[in-house]
Amino acid sequence: MIQIENEQVKASVLGLGAELKSLVDKQSGKEWMWQADPAFWGKTSPILFPIVGALKENRYLFEGNKYNLPRHGFAREMNFDVCEHAGHLVVFGLSSSDETRALYPFEFDLEVEYCLEGMALRVEYRVKNSSAKEPMWFSLGAHPAFAIEVNGDKSYSDYQLYFEQDEVLNLHPLHDNLLRRKAQILPLEKGLLPLSYPLFYNDALVMTDLKSERIVLMNSQDDRKLTFSFVDFPHFGIWAAKDADFVCLEPWSGVADFEDHNGELTQKFGINRLEPQGLWSAEWKVEAT
Repeated sequence: MIQIENEQVKASVLGLGAELKSLVDKQSGKEWMWQADPAFWGKTSPILFPIVGALKENRYLFEGNKYNLPRHGFAREMNFDVCEHAGHLVVFGLSSSDETRALYPFEFDLEVEYCLEGMALRVEYRVKNSSAKEPMWFSLGAHPAFAIEVNGDKSYSDYQLYFEQDEVLNLHPLHDNLLRRKAQILPLEKGLLPLSYPLFYNDALVMTDLKSERIVLMNSQDDRKLTFSFVDFPHFGIWAAKDADFVCLEPWSGVADFEDHNGELTQKFGINRLEPQGLWSAEWKVEAT
């Protein structure tokens, strides 16, 4: 486990999957991350690469060949190298190998940077197409789970999400981990989405056209807020395991296959094409106030 800290906060990141495991307010001792209770969900903040969500029949086609890839890809189950580590910053790296090429025939370098900035944690993802000749096709998504404090005074339903630029959410329902084309409208009241356990009983809320790039997790019982912002992620998911006391705020560049997808990787909705030696980056930031 690698730790970074400044005067205000401390974060811990696991080398396996370069997964953020803890984010603590040093003054109050409050832990902002879900602590991976395996009775509900044993992860905290996995990195989804080189796909987000599930593929139809867990496979895809590329240049006439079939490849199998598990849901959310392989990065979350692989050991990353520590490329840089300072007091308030750490950079992890994962590169293509014989193991990855059997599942995904592209040359890549993936870097994940965690950097503390005052009370905020900024997370940046950088993908490089290491090939000198061939384009690369990929998706990448974040999956951080933020703890919901439930006790005698607070219940899960006391919490809500504020979307600064959306009046409704256009949701693509999931069926057997695949997306349906027809979106369902979930209205918001003054940008607010109340949380409840049943909200996630039918799996994640998946949006391909979210307008907001800033979402605030708040509790009607106190003034503490968690502000989550993101850049260069065009899609978004919100999820929690059944009856679990957390909420995942998930900026994505890519989504699961639609039910009618033909399997061709290059024709997959939301897939990114990266030219030879090309670079791609996106980031999210979370700050407690």
